[in-house]
Amino acid sequence: MAEIVTLGELLIDFVPTVSGVSLIEAPAFKKAPGGAPANVAAGLAKLGVSCAFLGKVGQDAFGEFLKQTLDDVGVDTSGLVLSEEARTALAFVTLRADGEREFMFYRHPSADMLYRPDEVAYTLINQARIFHFGSISLISEPSRSATLAALQAAREAGVMVSYDPNLRLALWPNPDAARAGMLSVWKKTDLIKVSQEELDFLTGHADIDRAVEELWHDGLKLMLVTSGRQGCRYFTASFHGIVSGFQIKSIDTTGAGDGFVAGILKGWVDNPDLWQDEGQLKSVCRLGNAVGALTTTRRGAIPALPTHQELDSFLRLATETKNIT
Repeated sequence: MAEIVTLGELLIDFVPTVSGVSLIEAPAFKKAPGGAPANVAAGLAKLGVSCAFLGKVGQDAFGEFLKQTLDDVGVDTSGLVLSEEARTALAFVTLRADGEREFMFYRHPSADMLYRPDEVAYTLINQARIFHFGSISLISEPSRSATLAALQAAREAGVMVSYDPNLRLALWPNPDAARAGMLSVWKKTDLIKVSQEELDFLTGHADIDRAVEELWHDGLKLMLVTSGRQGCRYFTASFHGIVSGFQIKSIDTTGAGDGFVAGILKGWVDNPDLWQDEGQLKSVCRLGNAVGALTTTRRGAIPALPTHQELDSFLRLATETKNIT
């Protein structure tokens, strides 16, 4: 039985073989498995947490490669559907010299967009402790209906719900549709991880405290706001604070936020009452920051996510050298 189930897109990220260039300037690209919910599943498996992934890829070479990648790191792929209807999604992604990320997607439609409610492995969800999903699968039908059906099943089974809005504006019809779609499931969640940029987009407020107050709902246990290498801020109904990030040489930030989520969800599995214990929460946020930081030291997302041995070594070294910003 998988303790955590993630649902959403699984795709191929093509990342430049050199850093700090635009897509136009990139001389060549390296194939890397990706997709935010799949990255989280892989990150959890590499950290030693039993995890299953639900979604749909094409029955093609890329789809087989992605399934094998998840299998190889220990993710349960019994709920992954291979489709002959459409091909596996592709994304070209780079971090330019100015620090801005640049995306180009090929999904017209891709197999993940055609994921249907009747293809969801509800048994896996019902037996899990945590259900995690993102907003990309909410963009179009039938994947939106499949996501909502899975979310409803999780809530009815008493499974904790984790949500990452994961803004990819180029995939939505327009900004208003993106904002409405990302917020449409907001009040059905227990844990939300959102970047500072996404928080600003959703509320129009640069002030984080004000934005969080506006988006807080009574059923929410924890909201986490990430700020890259600066670390993260945590908010519960009773307390809030900041946990600093790590000084580390980054070469590719793809998947860093998903690594952070994997670290947080591992901490939640180990400490179910995490949101009620500020000391424990700070420790888990530090762990999430560490996973995110380590993910930036290699290219791609899933290949870059650390194992629990790598994470333990990094945290021991950071403690010894006090290499915390």
